[in-house]
Amino acid sequence: METEKNDSMLTAAEIAAIDHEIDLLPYKKAAVIEALKVIQQHRGWVSDESIAAVADYLEMGAAEVDSVATFYNLIFRKPVGRHVILLCDSISCYVMGYGRLFAALRQKLSIGFGETTTDQRFTLLPNACLGCCDHAPSLMIDETLYKDVTVEVLDELLSNYQ
Repeated sequence: METEKNDSMLTAAEIAAIDHEIDLLPYKKAAVIEALKVIQQHRGWVSDESIAAVADYLEMGAAEVDSVATFYNLIFRKPVGRHVILLCDSISCYVMGYGRLFAALRQKLSIGFGETTTDQRFTLLPNACLGCCDHAPSLMIDETLYKDVTVEVLDELLSNYQ
C-alpha cells in the first residue's frame, strides 16, 4: 500500500522508482536528475518541499538538489498544465516561422510564455533548441516532437491533447 503523498515526504512508489535509478548508477547522488524526474512524473512539478525530500533521501544538501533542478529546463519548479508545449526559439526556428507560431499560440490559448491556460490544459514555454533545425519550426507537446509546424496545423495538434 502506497504511503499518502504530501510535499514533504516521498511516497512508496516514488521511493521504489528512485531506488531503481540508484541501482543503475555508481553512487546514490548520481541519481539526482532521475529522482527529480520521478517526483515530477508523480506530482506534475517539483516543489521546494520535494527538493528537500529528495535531498534527504539522496543524502545531499537541498541547495545541491535545487541547483540541479533549476539548471534543467524540463524540471518544472512551479505547477504546469496537463500538457506542456515547448516552442523552439532557436535561430533556425526563428527564421522559419517561430514568430507566427508564437503569435498563433498566444491567440489560441490566451497565454504567453511561462503561463498556463485557465483550464489547466496547457503551459507554454520557450525552448532554446529541440534539435531538428532541418525541420524548423518545431515544437514539442509533452514527449511528442512536431516538425515543420505551420499555423494551419495548430488547431489539429492542440485538439489531440485534452
